[in-house]
Amino acid sequence: MTRLGVLGWPVAHSRSPAMHNAALAALGLRDWRYQRLPVPPELFTETTRALGTAGFLGANVTIPHKGAALALADEATATARAIGAANTLTFAEDGTIAAANTDAPGLIAAMDRAWGGVVQGRSALVLGAGGSARAAVWALLDAGASEVMVCNRTHQRAIELARDLGARAVDTPQPADILLNCTSVGLQPSATQRQDPLQQLGLLHDQVGEYSHVVDLVYTDAPTPLLAAAHRAGVQALAGLDILIAQGALSLESWTGRSAPLEVMRRAAQEAED
Repeated sequence: MTRLGVLGWPVAHSRSPAMHNAALAALGLRDWRYQRLPVPPELFTETTRALGTAGFLGANVTIPHKGAALALADEATATARAIGAANTLTFAEDGTIAAANTDAPGLIAAMDRAWGGVVQGRSALVLGAGGSARAAVWALLDAGASEVMVCNRTHQRAIELARDLGARAVDTPQPADILLNCTSVGLQPSATQRQDPLQQLGLLHDQVGEYSHVVDLVYTDAPTPLLAAAHRAGVQALAGLDILIAQGALSLESWTGRSAPLEVMRRAAQEAED
């Protein structure tokens, strides 16, 4: 059996297994299987290096391992190197590990499908400074954004990301055409939060309407608080599930050499339970 998986901590909420297993079945790859791989940071390198000998061809990588995934790889694409993070690993028979980043092209592909070339010449504000934020900043600049700002709770991390990729760090959310949430705020139900999710992002409820397009990388059954605020304000909004599908499709195609069945993946991801 050829095995694939998703490395993360936590990873129980991931819909990638449902999405990828449905795609593999649709492609007739009955002897392939995709699974969750919950791995704490202190065991990431050791565990990941052992996956190739355990029958794994590849793995996606999610929070908090994207920087570590690039660091342990024996080779990496130019995009992954430029971003400084990887979300897709491929294990070769000789034991080497190749890293790629499909977060960046997946984000632009999802935005293009929804809105068609909205990035060119527009400004953007990215919330967060982790691996997904790095991919988003790089992708937006590569797609022709006029300016990309980065805002993060720990301002120094925003400064470092902006310096690395040619963006501008800001200490509070600023006006822009496009707003992207690359943090995990919104993943947990609002009722369980001590602080309002929008306040955690540094946003006021009426402030969301100042952006023309809002993207939230978090995916849940119901709209996240950020997307709900965007809908109320009449702002065009894109959910994290669309981006998950787009980046997952690119990973799947790199492993199988087949075109990914996007609608099959979408249905499976929508039907999967957290």
